[in-house]
Amino acid sequence: MRRVVIALVLWLTCGWSIAAEKVGLIKIDGAIGPATASYISRSIDEARAQNAQCLIVQLNTPGGLLESTQTIVQSFLSSPIPVVVYVAPIGATATSAGCFITISASAAAMAPATTIGAAHPVTIGGNPAGGEDKPDETMKKKLENFSVSYMEAIAAKRHRNVEWAKSAVRESASISAEKALELKVVDLIAVDLAELLKQLNGRVVDGKTLNTVGAEISEIKMSAAENVFQKLWRPEVMFILMLIAIYGIIGELTTPGAILPGVVGAIALILALYLAAVLPVNVSGLALIALALMLFIFDIYAPTHGVLTIGGIISFLIGSLMLFNGADPLFRLSLSYIIPATIVTAAFFVFVLGKGLRAQRLPIKAGAETLLGKTVIALMPIDSHGGRIFIEGEYWNAASDTLIEKGQPAEITAVEGLTLKVKSKGE
Repeated sequence: MRRVVIALVLWLTCGWSIAAEKVGLIKIDGAIGPATASYISRSIDEARAQNAQCLIVQLNTPGGLLESTQTIVQSFLSSPIPVVVYVAPIGATATSAGCFITISASAAAMAPATTIGAAHPVTIGGNPAGGEDKPDETMKKKLENFSVSYMEAIAAKRHRNVEWAKSAVRESASISAEKALELKVVDLIAVDLAELLKQLNGRVVDGKTLNTVGAEISEIKMSAAENVFQKLWRPEVMFILMLIAIYGIIGELTTPGAILPGVVGAIALILALYLAAVLPVNVSGLALIALALMLFIFDIYAPTHGVLTIGGIISFLIGSLMLFNGADPLFRLSLSYIIPATIVTAAFFVFVLGKGLRAQRLPIKAGAETLLGKTVIALMPIDSHGGRIFIEGEYWNAASDTLIEKGQPAEITAVEGLTLKVKSKGE
């Protein structure tokens, strides 16, 4: 009986232990950026704190920033727990930055009908001079050589196909999941997460034998800040923030004391500058947009009959097209944003701001200053000591350096408090 009880206790303990095993899971769907790098690094720490068997990164990405990719690779290589990259769902891709990330994983898996490769680096930001000169080609070659050696080091570290990994960078080679398994680029193919866990079970990864059969999948979600920034770091968002900053600051300068336009513009400007430090912004594009704004403002004051405005529209359009790297589709600003923004900006300066500034130069139409130059009749003799006149339904004190007799016409020349300075109409 005693043996039966002991066996039962051991069986229950063993069963509880198996059921208690956990596997961390995160899903990356979209471009690789700073928010992604922060998310992955935090998830590794959380999976370790949960004593998870491993962290599965379900990946579907067209690529991203090289700096963020390096941060992720470093997190993988120094991770205290095994990291499994799973290119999924069916039809997903791990191209460009995604290829580096997959190769650097402790274990790499792909779903059927997925692809990996095309990791050739794109020169981000363009040539500031706008040409295709030799220094730009030199930098492009340096970036390519660095990327090849970096990929080679990662593939060698993870004992994967080094030659193919180099060709993915140098020649933008891209292959299917089946071919990747054949060439030993990835370790296994799994239709879904359940099958992936079955295939991982018993596999020795980073010196640890994984126990993943029946393991509880604990999905680690993006934090609110990571989620917001993941959606914010897009060229379209920075472009819109830049326009809001322009309209807000100019609105505050033209109507001092409004406060709201200035506050909104300042916040938008700070966010735009932050994104400019992350996104591949071309300085030439920014310079052309700044030139366009100056041309719009100059045309309001200068009698150029719209010539500067036309130049400003052209400059703004070209600057917007050059603002981000057009060679990489991840950082290409769509014409559906550029054309409406150009029209709205031109209309803002031509109609809204132009009308407001011109209105400030119109003659005064209200107040005591409107009395200047008008003719009145003296109600009593007016001299330097005083007198009285009647104008626009009101009696006013009046003074004149020369005597004006009662009933004679007089012209108002100045307003001094509650006294009108007049002179004889004949003078």
